[in-house]
Amino acid sequence: MDHVIITAGPHRFTARLEDALAPKTCAKFRSLMPYRERIIHVRWSGESCWIPLGDLDLGLGFENHTSFPAPGQILLYPGGLSETEILFPYGSVCFASKVGQLAGNHFLTVLDNLENLSTLGKMTLWHGAQDILFEAA
Repeated sequence: MDHVIITAGPHRFTARLEDALAPKTCAKFRSLMPYRERIIHVRWSGESCWIPLGDLDLGLGFENHTSFPAPGQILLYPGGLSETEILFPYGSVCFASKVGQLAGNHFLTVLDNLENLSTLGKMTLWHGAQDILFEAA
């Protein structure tokens, strides 16, 4: 399985797991699926939503990490300076927290319906948390 179906609010996306670039992060995320949560809008990073995971220790380090993901390049921050989280960018992002700039593991890339990323982000900003489901394609 190298593709994931993401259902977020009323939108559906297909995404590719970045196994060649982030194999440990992809393997860990596969073990969590189907993964159901709620996304909220970020506070410091720009145009993105996120799933806060608190002090969850996934046993991951950094791989294929970036602070500047493009829309649809989903990151998993393994924790350390800030809490563990999943970042779901829909526009311009400089990944950060209250302690400053962060870098997260780019492990998942949205392949279709990119035009709905911004709609989802703005819906989350103005109407609050949205349900999200990641499941094997």
